Amino acid sequence: YMYSQAFNSFTILVLIKKKYFCKINLKTKQINTIIIIMETKTITQTATFEASPIEVYNLIMDEKKHAAFTGFDVKMSKKVNGKFNIYNGYILGYNIELIEGEKIVQAWHFAEDGWPDDHYSICTFKFKKLDNKTKLTLQQTDVPEHKVEELTEGWKLYYWKPMKTLLKKQ
Repeated sequence: YMYSQAFNSFTILVLIKKKYFCKINLKTKQINTIIIIMETKTITQTATFEASPIEVYNLIMDEKKHAAFTGFDVKMSKKVNGKFNIYNGYILGYNIELIEGEKIVQAWHFAEDGWPDDHYSICTFKFKKLDNKTKLTLQQTDVPEHKVEELTEGWKLYYWKPMKTLLKKQ
């Protein structure tokens, strides 16, 4: 449960229960720094849409289509390393990999309590044709453990359901 590393003759770094790093001055016996290590999890979901893979891909990547199912303005670059802004800044991020109609990999940051300012989770969307439908598989890694339940439901409520509703209207 505990690991220590000497920095010099008076300071050590201690890892306690895989959750905290403490920098301790041995001369004064004072803890100078405490760093909390965040536990993360992965969310994996699938959803089936009555549309082609390119249509479902474009619901996410096209600003106007994305805005149509979220009800908010969307800024979405279609370039690798390009940035995006969804739900009026609640979700910010950038594109890592884009294969039209097949795969989207993006870094997502959520502007909410309990989500560290410099932390991104990685969302991978894969699109697979099934007859006249598309199976979308989402894998979201590096989700803070205390946000997993909320985001698991959020994908269903704020993405899959309104995307299906929008496709039925077209």
